Amino acid sequence: MSRDDVRRYLIAYDISDDVRRTNVAKKLESYGDRVQYSVFIVDTRPAKLLRLRTQLIHLIDQSTDSILFCNLGTLRDNQRQSLDVIGRSRTITDHGPAIL
Repeated sequence: MSRDDVRRYLIAYDISDDVRRTNVAKKLESYGDRVQYSVFIVDTRPAKLLRLRTQLIHLIDQSTDSILFCNLGTLRDNQRQSLDVIGRSRTITDHGPAIL
């Protein structure tokens, strides 16, 4: 997986229902790193992001819940730390090349 092919996304959600919120959190944890209670960093290719979005659509109530996707650019662009944290910080995995 080339750093040119993979983009970094900040994904945040606002979900009031405990069951739906837990299901969304578990799904996002399988794709990336939790950096806040409802905020994740996910490094992925476009096709995998589309798959994730489709899975999340089926987990939420679109009339009351929301999920925000922020494209932070390619991993190559993110080699230097682009996130700044005040207070307790969480580790963001360096998703280098993966062999599948």
